[in-house]
Amino acid sequence: MYKQNLYKIIQPVRLNTVKRLNKSKKWQYGYNKEHDIVVISKTGMIGDIYEIQNLKIALPKQPNKVFKGNDKWEVQEYPKELNKIKTIFDWRSLPSDFKNNWYAYIDSEFTKREQGFWFYNKGIPTYITGTHYMYLQWTKIDIGKPEFREANRLFFIFWEACKADSRSYGMCYLKNRRSGFSFMASGEVVNLATISSDSRYGILSKSGADAKKMFTDKVVPISVNYPFFFKPIQDGMDRPKTELAYRVPASKFTRRKLTTNEAIEDIQGLDTTIDWKNTGDNSYDGEKLALLVHDEAGKWERPENILNNWRVTKTTLRLGSRVIGKCMMGSTSNSADKGGENFKKLYHDSDVTKRNRNGQTRSGLYSLFIPMEWNYEGFIDSYGLPVFDTPDAIVKDPYGDEITTGVIEHWENEVEGLKQDQDALNEFYRQFPRTEEHAFRDETKNSIFNLAKIYEQIDYNDEVANLSQITVGSFTWQNGIKDTKVQFTPNPNGRFKISWVPNVEQQNNIIIKNGIKYPGNEHMGAFGCDSYDISGTTDGQGSKGALHGLTKFSMENAPANHFFLEYIARPQTAEMFFEDVLMALVFYGMPLLAENNKPRLLYYLKRRGYRGYSMNRPDKARNKLSITEKEIGGIPNSSEDIRQAHAAAIETYINDYVGIINEGQYGTLYFNTTLNDWAKFDINKRTKFDAAISSGLAIMACNKNKYKPNATRVKPKLNINFSKYENKGTISKIIKNYG
Repeated sequence: MYKQNLYKIIQPVRLNTVKRLNKSKKWQYGYNKEHDIVVISKTGMIGDIYEIQNLKIALPKQPNKVFKGNDKWEVQEYPKELNKIKTIFDWRSLPSDFKNNWYAYIDSEFTKREQGFWFYNKGIPTYITGTHYMYLQWTKIDIGKPEFREANRLFFIFWEACKADSRSYGMCYLKNRRSGFSFMASGEVVNLATISSDSRYGILSKSGADAKKMFTDKVVPISVNYPFFFKPIQDGMDRPKTELAYRVPASKFTRRKLTTNEAIEDIQGLDTTIDWKNTGDNSYDGEKLALLVHDEAGKWERPENILNNWRVTKTTLRLGSRVIGKCMMGSTSNSADKGGENFKKLYHDSDVTKRNRNGQTRSGLYSLFIPMEWNYEGFIDSYGLPVFDTPDAIVKDPYGDEITTGVIEHWENEVEGLKQDQDALNEFYRQFPRTEEHAFRDETKNSIFNLAKIYEQIDYNDEVANLSQITVGSFTWQNGIKDTKVQFTPNPNGRFKISWVPNVEQQNNIIIKNGIKYPGNEHMGAFGCDSYDISGTTDGQGSKGALHGLTKFSMENAPANHFFLEYIARPQTAEMFFEDVLMALVFYGMPLLAENNKPRLLYYLKRRGYRGYSMNRPDKARNKLSITEKEIGGIPNSSEDIRQAHAAAIETYINDYVGIINEGQYGTLYFNTTLNDWAKFDINKRTKFDAAISSGLAIMACNKNKYKPNATRVKPKLNINFSKYENKGTISKIIKNYG
């Protein structure tokens, strides 16, 4: 039985508070700081509060009267009498008695546009935003009128929250193919442009030709087909190719305007335009936009960097610190080297749970991902609801055809049929993703590791994600006193991810010899670390510090060959990172193998009395170590032999312990960040892969005997040439004679 997690109804505000403020209609549209919710109600009253991708959104209160209809969404037929009227001038020429009959209808349409609409859907009172109503009722798309879909309802609720929230620059929507985003975005740009004065609306896509096509094939026809009371007078051609210019605002077509005999010259013009630009880093630079539609942002190839463009276009949406416009960005993702990597970064920088002190995300946008099962054609019933599971009773689609299979089963069948071609499977994942991992799945070519096994493990991890294999938390010194005992506390904002802890009697196991502290559980496992020395960086980001813990085979009560800890973060200072590492070492009682080209961490351990926790390089006898190596330990990264041995260690671990190990049995590496780092690892550009460096050192530390200085054994180990993997089919094939 499929359980959706796209949204949930929550109660972050006390019911008494809701009732009290509803009574006086005190809920204001926008971000409510006191209760940390975004109010999208324009009635002064709120009802259900949705949490969509960690954004808390307060919907309007359900009215006493909800439209019944046929218990589903249906387009209301446009009255024939009004359909004949094409312009405001035609309306003015009609008799007063005729116009009086239609004022209430026109006013109600404006109200629905502004406040949204309630209707019964499959027996449930259902709210759609004003933008969604305009899309369903008044937007013409390639198949005529759009269908109501629950996925789109949630999309528009999230988008309304982005518009309402003064902290937000808009949305970054990670979508599946044919989800209708281009039409929804086109409908919104026309909807907003026709009620705005002195405003500019822009369109970008993966190429100028695509932006032009969106403008001419979607935006212009939607505008043309608006009813007369929503449609401003337009300057220029009826179907322009470059710019749609409104000279009279639809927002002025109130009853007062409709009933007066004002000459057209007396009506103040809108001076509002919609246009498109060629794709480039500096598109719309220096302009001010009320809305930027950013279609196919994950597919930019030339110029490839959507990040550069967003840095420029973001400035078009603000005046000083005030956000004056919004961006509606949506796309599937290309492979990493075809624009996907940059879009992935932009998407993750839009996480609403990670904000700066001004309350904004790193990008300014809010990320939204709607899994494919919500919006897959052929698996939406007549009520617009997704058919997740194979139905027991008869279920029909909007066209009256029976849906006999659930979308989950159908998708899994498609995946099973593509497992013989890993690249085709990854392309299917990107087009129809059920997880964010699927959406950003990369091509398998040119990897030095067995990607088939890596992706097997990632997919398995996604399946068992609800089983709480990983706990996020923090390490602290007991009672805040350093160099005592370390304790672990679950904390959703913690920097550590762990999947196993030793028994209480094995925690904080320290051996003291000659006044030096040594780890008491060295026989159980070890850590690897990719450190950094400088707290600040010129761009405020820099590479992250990484720490991984791995068990060995031992007689203790511990899982063998198991990565139990992942830490990938960059705290405010390097010292905070060093302290985090130290506390993890003490808690688990295991030693550390770190690269000594960034030695501050190792000097930090020595100064604190924990030199015994820093492993010496395993490939040299102690009397062959340099003075610095004897002092602080660690292993250099400058040696080609070490680099090769490091990558070989990861390769061996993947082949032995990742993906399907035995029939129906999977590996226990639950950290997808590490797996994805392995998938992209480039031995010639190692500095980009913090998790791969750290995890590989942990593997080497747990297998240090393999690297002991033995002339007959070490040479082949350290001068290993790598096999590249073709990664076609179920099992990756080695490309011979590489390296």
